[in-house]
Amino acid sequence: MTDNASAPRAPSTKRLEPLRHVDAGVLNIGYYEAGPADGPAAMLMHGFPYDIHSYVDVAPMLAAQGCRVIVPYLRGYGPTVFRDAATPRSGEQAAVGADMMALMDALHIKRAVFAGYDWGGRAACVGAALWPERCVGLVSVNSYLIQDIANAMLPMRAEREAAYWYQYYFQIERGRAGLAANRRSIAKLLWSQWSPNWAFDEACFERTAVAFDNPDYVDVVVHSYRHRYGLAEGDPRYADLQQRLAALPAITVPTVTLDGAGDGVAPVTDGSASAAKFTGGREHRVIPRAGHNLPQEEPEAFAAAVMELIKG
Repeated sequence: MTDNASAPRAPSTKRLEPLRHVDAGVLNIGYYEAGPADGPAAMLMHGFPYDIHSYVDVAPMLAAQGCRVIVPYLRGYGPTVFRDAATPRSGEQAAVGADMMALMDALHIKRAVFAGYDWGGRAACVGAALWPERCVGLVSVNSYLIQDIANAMLPMRAEREAAYWYQYYFQIERGRAGLAANRRSIAKLLWSQWSPNWAFDEACFERTAVAFDNPDYVDVVVHSYRHRYGLAEGDPRYADLQQRLAALPAITVPTVTLDGAGDGVAPVTDGSASAAKFTGGREHRVIPRAGHNLPQEEPEAFAAAVMELIKG
């Protein structure tokens, strides 16, 4: 657990560059790589509405310790593009998990630590659950993130529902139009609500916000939030994977789960509710003051979790 009683971290002004590009499955993926090519690999996966700069401080920390660090832009973000105009612009959980595995195949990475938060944490959980032989260990913010779509319509407490306003907004065409017209202002509002202790500035925000200009961003985001409630069909190519995920499979690899004590969208927990889903050994930590974008807000804590799994 980190000691975060001091003043909030000043946002980093660095950029993760230069970017590389590779054809991987249905995508041409833009990604950042650091560290030795023969080092133990770590896949660092970002969430919505963020980009690879969630790892602007984590990536060099891991590279300095000998890791091969891969930080990809997810489908619909930044320079990552679909290779075929006819491919459905799906944001479903099976798709983002399959994208990560396709990237590993394209880069000839046999095994890696899977690490992420939000959409990226879900991709990491999907990869760890369905392809455990490829996963050295898992770092997941907010614990078990595979969606229980069959029960997605069961209501939560009112205060939890209120935090999900954006998910309900995206169910209607007004929300799609709103995201298209106001993608930056929606993202900035969510950043503020989800990370109330994080003092990001305009330059920090804009460095990431350009990733939302991807022409597929709106379609992928809207599909993601409709599919998770069973209100949109998935891409048929992922039907078998989605069926396996519907069983809410256990994660059998060593895992570190993290919660931010200041997370404004996912309430902090002691991890007990999801404990049965981690059968390969799991340690749960609460990081003081951290919000939803935990790797950018508290990079030392996130990097330490990755390194513990790499060192075994």
